[in-house]
Order: sequence, then structure tokens, then C-alpha cells
Amino acid sequence: MNIKIIQVGQTKEAPLKTLEAEYEKRLKAFIKLETITIQSCKKDDRTQAQKEEADEIRKHLDKNALIVALDENGQEMTSEEFAKWISHVRDFGEGKIEFVIGGSHGLHPDLQSQAKTIISFSKMTFTHEMIRVFLKEQLYRAFMILSNKTYHK
Repeated sequence: MNIKIIQVGQTKEAPLKTLEAEYEKRLKAFIKLETITIQSCKKDDRTQAQKEEADEIRKHLDKNALIVALDENGQEMTSEEFAKWISHVRDFGEGKIEFVIGGSHGLHPDLQSQAKTIISFSKMTFTHEMIRVFLKEQLYRAFMILSNKTYHK
């Protein structure tokens, strides 16, 4: 299975970089993971920043992949539900997923409407850097669940 993460801005915090790298290493046993980082817009105007970032993100989207936006207003799932969803996409769907993580201004509404699925990890607001770690950890957890391993307990 191929999974691509398209994210805005570099992860700056060293502990978060370390966690991302650890989960990327663990995921190699299950999937081909590609991460694309686009530069964050430096403009203060939220709408303009979202538009410029969305234009850059669209350059990396694959029309044959399942596009998934991460947003606090999306659908919430348990880890088991997420694993089942991943399994369904892998076995019966597109076979490849592209997760889109916006920057500090969030994702442009047009880009969200382009996504087939919108997922939320919580109604709380987290930094986009933390969400990257949460996503990679949940992907790893999902594949451990699907492999009947005990990591998820």
C-alpha cells in the first residue's frame, strides 16, 4: 500500500522530528510512505495564505489516490475503526491514500471539498507539527491492529 502525506511547513521541534522518524521507520514494514513538505506561506492574511498553500498542495495530488484532509471538523474514529477503514481502502478501494495536513492557517475550503474524506483526531486544536506525529503513530497502530499484534492494547 502507498501512503503519501502532503504537509505545509517543516517540523521544527527536535523531539517531534525524532518521533516522526521513529514511526516512519516502523511503517516501512507495512507500507511505502512518502512525505512531501511544501513551504508555508508567510502572509498574515489567512485566506490568501490558505489559497497559496492549496495551490502548491494541488501540484502533488494524485487523481487516482484517495485524498484525505485532516481537519478538526472532520470525522472522528477510534483506532480500530481507523484500521478497518485503512484495510478497506487497501483491499477494495484506491489502494493509495494521500493525507493532506495544512499549516498554521488550516486548509483552504476548496481543498477540503476536493478531499473524499475529512478526518479529525480531536475537536481540540493541535499544532500541525503534532498532528503529523499523531497521524504516523495512528497509521502504525492501524497496521499493528491489522496484523493482530498487541501494540494497540
